[in-house]
Amino acid sequence: MEREYMEFDVVVVGAGPAGLAAACRLKQKAAEAGQEISVCVVEKGSEVGAHILSGAVFEPRALNELFPDWKALGAPLNTPVTRDDIYFLKNEQAASKVPNAFVPKTMHNEGNYIISLGNLCRWLAQQAENLGVEVYPGFAAQEVLIDDTNVVRGIITGDMGVNREGQPKDGIYTPGMELRGKYTLFAEGCRGHLGKQLLKRYQLDSEADAQHYGLGIKEIWDVDPAKHQPGLVVHTAGWPLDNDNLGGSFLYHLENNQVVVGLIVDLSYSNPYLSPFDEFQRYKHHPVVAQYLEGGKRVAYGARAICKGGLNSLPKMVFPGGALIGCDLGTLNFAKIKGSHTAMKSGMLAADAVAANLLAGAEGGDVLEAYPQAFKQSWLYEELFQSRNFGAALHKYGALLGGAFNYVEQNWFGGKLPFTLHDTQPDYACLKPAKDAKKITYPKPDGKLSFDKLSSVFLSSTNHEEDQPCHLKLADPSIPVSQNLPLYDEPAQRYCPAGVYEVVAAEGGEKRFQINAQNCVHCKTCDIKDPAQNITWVAPEGSGGPNYPNM
Repeated sequence: MEREYMEFDVVVVGAGPAGLAAACRLKQKAAEAGQEISVCVVEKGSEVGAHILSGAVFEPRALNELFPDWKALGAPLNTPVTRDDIYFLKNEQAASKVPNAFVPKTMHNEGNYIISLGNLCRWLAQQAENLGVEVYPGFAAQEVLIDDTNVVRGIITGDMGVNREGQPKDGIYTPGMELRGKYTLFAEGCRGHLGKQLLKRYQLDSEADAQHYGLGIKEIWDVDPAKHQPGLVVHTAGWPLDNDNLGGSFLYHLENNQVVVGLIVDLSYSNPYLSPFDEFQRYKHHPVVAQYLEGGKRVAYGARAICKGGLNSLPKMVFPGGALIGCDLGTLNFAKIKGSHTAMKSGMLAADAVAANLLAGAEGGDVLEAYPQAFKQSWLYEELFQSRNFGAALHKYGALLGGAFNYVEQNWFGGKLPFTLHDTQPDYACLKPAKDAKKITYPKPDGKLSFDKLSSVFLSSTNHEEDQPCHLKLADPSIPVSQNLPLYDEPAQRYCPAGVYEVVAAEGGEKRFQINAQNCVHCKTCDIKDPAQNITWVAPEGSGGPNYPNM
């Protein structure tokens, strides 16, 4: 098909912290040199920030480098951290507070801020546009443009106005456009569907450990002003999870009498009956958490997978014509539970390499070797190196012993023990057969602290054009019922935090696998955790998905 096209020096896929930091840096470098670099950022959300979800305690290190005057420019960093409380939850009632002296250095948050990452990205997009970047929200990057010499030359946005059968709708069909670039930076976030294709095509992860993931589920609450402590950071480990099904929680006090609360469930969990959503709902009833939420009102809900493999799981960063940045690459520092500053720095490092080439007159299409070289010399590499053993230690030794190992490594040895732990088993391969697992009975939601999935998805403002091709692709439609159901009681019914997947009884009693794609919040858990690796998430029609106001 002949498509319309636009040409840029650099195309950036994704308006998250990595993509926007890269775009801003490119324009800054061009201005310093008195030259012009044309930059386009394409974003699948209805607006910048609509698909952004993070805790988030934000470390401003990369922002200080990108915009040293960010305070004067009005960056939405309004709530400095005032205190860290860390608890080990023993059961549904009891907890032990971890003495400050035994808290790993990576969990200290002095100098950091509690923020809405969505609002920070909106602000970064404003800075980018002020610098001359073209930002296009509502357009999903659907394909990678690759020429006959195996060089990435940009992306193709998804067609608009296509019906469920893949046929153009009368009067409203608009074919996707080619956005051509001398270089293309992929910043789609964790488990980006184009990044996943690039990893396979260019064998970028052939020498890396398996990537590991967590599912983060988050709510925003308006709370009683008497219970609100702006700047308080609360983290917990332990209940409702355990050594075979790891995870941890966060509760942060923002400004305006708001609290954000969430649970991160390690997607290496083994019990197929586990439901991350329901674990989160019952977690909120623990006295450590409930004391802040009781009497409050839940106002927002969302979920997103995170990359937590760290340095050991990083693939090669570059390929002819482009690079992976941010969580498309996997730069989150899970020992800190922070990835925004690392994502921004990776985008800035890639932008430096691209700018140097373009300003020297390069035509693009080459391999950006300067990017991984600069990464190796950066504080980003040093930070990820010091935390490289954290996830593997938890997987090997459990929450208590793994946490103790991390404390010793970080506080006594500064992250520089002379060995590296590895964890090469992918998360989807960790499930036990249902016959070997203990069934979990979850309490019914009370409508005050705990809620059901559908009312939660409603608060995410998720919407998709219903008459469009399903964006959750099954390689073999028979596998959910013929294989996953007898072996694992089809865990998609439970691992999805939005009620997308159901096993329903058809007429005659036969079981049928139903996909409610309209509910999808784009968390990517199904793409990660399906034990048969039968589900592939692809971008739906542009602007579809959640519409988070300030997550």
